[in-house]
Amino acid sequence: MNSDAPVSVVVIDDHPAILSGVEMWYRASPRLITVVAAGASVREAWNAPGDTADVVVLDLQLGDAGPAFSSLRSLVDAGRQVVVYSMRDDEKTALTCLDLGAATFLTKSEGQEHLVEATLAAADERPYMPPALAGALGANARADRPQLSAREENVLIEWFQSESKELVAQRLGISVRTVNSYLDRVRIKYANVGRPARTKASLVARAVQDGLVDVADL
Repeated sequence: MNSDAPVSVVVIDDHPAILSGVEMWYRASPRLITVVAAGASVREAWNAPGDTADVVVLDLQLGDAGPAFSSLRSLVDAGRQVVVYSMRDDEKTALTCLDLGAATFLTKSEGQEHLVEATLAAADERPYMPPALAGALGANARADRPQLSAREENVLIEWFQSESKELVAQRLGISVRTVNSYLDRVRIKYANVGRPARTKASLVARAVQDGLVDVADL
């Protein structure tokens, strides 16, 4: 998406005050963000006009049911960009959402600035690491950290900081095919240590966990 293009959003939350507040925050954004549908059911994201929204903002806990992981998976499988916006703030839940393909994971304590930025990043298919998520993941010397070559780390970081693999290829003077090859190797190494990272967002989270990239560099 063009970085100046308007963004349409469907907001799924079962608290009316949250729905009203989020819509107000979006109206204050310098870049046009329009809430085209909102409600307490994931059906809002599947029915018109929410079915064509650029971004789905999903509360993970709807009603008395457990975390809406299956709804998140269905939306991601359908090609939707999903920002999970939740009261939960534990690392396991955050990584589960990212592994399922969420664009990012925010806690409701993070407020207007981060929700707006996360929504715009999702619309542009850019990674976004809000403070609470970065803090939950932390940087550590995990025993199951894969051993990446210097070149693999270099390509990985360039990809995090670029809008496309084509730009990574241009910056590093290699082909897009070679960029894909390096990224595939990184994913295989993470899968081999039992920490799969199928999406860009989950790969960013793994890299932050392992101290391969600093949140300030994203």
